Amino acid sequence: MVKRIPVVLAMALAALLAWQPAAAQSARARATAKVDLDARFKEVQTNPKLADDLYKVGRKVAAVCANCHGDGGNSTKPSIPNLAGQNPAYLLEQLRQFADGRRRNEFMEGMIRAMDADEKIGMVLFYAAQEVIHKPATNAGIAAKGQDIFNKNCFRCHGNVGRGNEQIARIAGQQHDYLRLTLKRYRDGADVRANSIMTPNTKHMTDADIEAVVAYVSSMP
Repeated sequence: MVKRIPVVLAMALAALLAWQPAAAQSARARATAKVDLDARFKEVQTNPKLADDLYKVGRKVAAVCANCHGDGGNSTKPSIPNLAGQNPAYLLEQLRQFADGRRRNEFMEGMIRAMDADEKIGMVLFYAAQEVIHKPATNAGIAAKGQDIFNKNCFRCHGNVGRGNEQIARIAGQQHDYLRLTLKRYRDGADVRANSIMTPNTKHMTDADIEAVVAYVSSMP
């Protein structure tokens, strides 16, 4: 007769088995905590084989991130940002800011701190290579007002087509709820999204202005 494992013991064994991969992951993250991400990223840019290897690592990491950010970085939730097509250097800097607390989100901070350097770099390489799913504006009039505001202010940093650069985010095709919340946080000086460049450029925006910019920017291909 096969003896049954007591429920309490079975639960303890399950917890131990679940803990081991997480512990190993945390150990790897600690071991690479002092790795210079910028230096490693530059190495990747000059080493196609390494870039390909880390891209594959990043694709596996993105499979976990898909629970929130969607397959290929195209979020299915308006409040969660698309990562597809984002500038890799910019995205890497955001990972760094979440990890050191300059950008606050408890869930994201924990996830990123558990990642090692190559997983972070691989993830940004993967997302940068993905296409953003384009969603046309639903209200042409509001979007036209947003285009006018964008062409007077936003293009200076984000570019005429909203693609940004290594220091500035791509905002073209971004999720509208996420854009709205982010703009309001900049305008209101919320600590979670404080930014010395964005704050003065948004402080005079009305809610209607923000809605217009969101309508236009989210529809940019």
